[in-house]
Amino acid sequence: MRTPLPETCRMPTTDFLVHPTDLGQTQLREREDTPLEPGQIRLGIDRFALTANNITYAAFGDAMGYWRFFPTGDEAWRFVPVWGFARVLQSTHAGVAVGERVYGFFPTSSKVVLTPRRLSPERFTDMASHRAELPAVYNQYFRCASDPLYTADTEDIQALLRPLFITSWLIDDFLGDNAFFGAAEGGRATVLLSSASSKTAYGTAFQLAQRPDVRVVGLTSDGNRAFCESLGCYDEVMAYGELDRIAADTPCVYVDFAGNGELRRAIHERFGQLRYSMVIGNTHVDQRAPEGAAKTLPGPRATFFFAPTQIRKRTGEWGAEAFGQKLAQGWQAFTARAMRADAPWLQVAQHRGGSALQALWPTVMHGRGDPRAAHVVSLAA
Repeated sequence: MRTPLPETCRMPTTDFLVHPTDLGQTQLREREDTPLEPGQIRLGIDRFALTANNITYAAFGDAMGYWRFFPTGDEAWRFVPVWGFARVLQSTHAGVAVGERVYGFFPTSSKVVLTPRRLSPERFTDMASHRAELPAVYNQYFRCASDPLYTADTEDIQALLRPLFITSWLIDDFLGDNAFFGAAEGGRATVLLSSASSKTAYGTAFQLAQRPDVRVVGLTSDGNRAFCESLGCYDEVMAYGELDRIAADTPCVYVDFAGNGELRRAIHERFGQLRYSMVIGNTHVDQRAPEGAAKTLPGPRATFFFAPTQIRKRTGEWGAEAFGQKLAQGWQAFTARAMRADAPWLQVAQHRGGSALQALWPTVMHGRGDPRAAHVVSLAA
């Protein structure tokens, strides 16, 4: 038997949708909520971050399955997955109360329906049938009342940095776990990070900078050079056209946050001792490498880094509790630096409503604007 809609669910749901093969095309839709099935909950999504990370989800929507998390019922338009905070508006699940606050993976919408299972005081998993074969890390929702990383006055920063930092932390751990693929033999390993002003890149640089045997080189545009230098976590910052400042025989690892095919080719062709080429994101969505281009590159094959794989490895080796403790320690150190009162790395801007999100989308998609700017969005009425 379905439960009638409460007053809080009688306002239409607002959806922000993108075209899967032309991300510059967007659409706003409103729809009426339908009654819940037994065991479901409806969340009002209060706020979510919009960063280059979400552009990556969209750019790899088909290849990595990101379109499958939140089906729209319309192949021509898709939700962009985002990270943020929501509250329970309606519940037909005995273990989840109306009013409870959660953090997790959401669609670009004002509401979402989940099917909670595997409940603990700290989290639950959405067990909707269409998500059963998708990576479990994206299906977990953290219950704020018992979440060790949660503080009520820092929700914006958590929405913005938490998912990005987890990826950064895992990149550093993966490279260390693999001894930087031999790039440190006889000295320091040189790690090249593209799109150095992006949050995931400088989170990675922050982690790598803790390692005395690693030289961290940030690659960026001329306009973002000063910002990257001000962060203090890069040993050197160079413009994209300055690769000749690094000796061609330098053993190195490349971490590609940009997805710029021309830059990737230049690095593969210049560095004969390139030991590993990691693909993270697609911040340069207009300069994405053509399909199949990676197969023609000299040197190691450009390999996409899928964070859930490293999570599974480390939780298997360390146990879930130890993994969480190590991650929490890194998170606390990173956010303390990123939000230092005298020199914060971020300036948070709030955006409310569908029209505001449509106006913001091209700025984030094309990597425009001040690199210190951080965007938090609400589609809730």
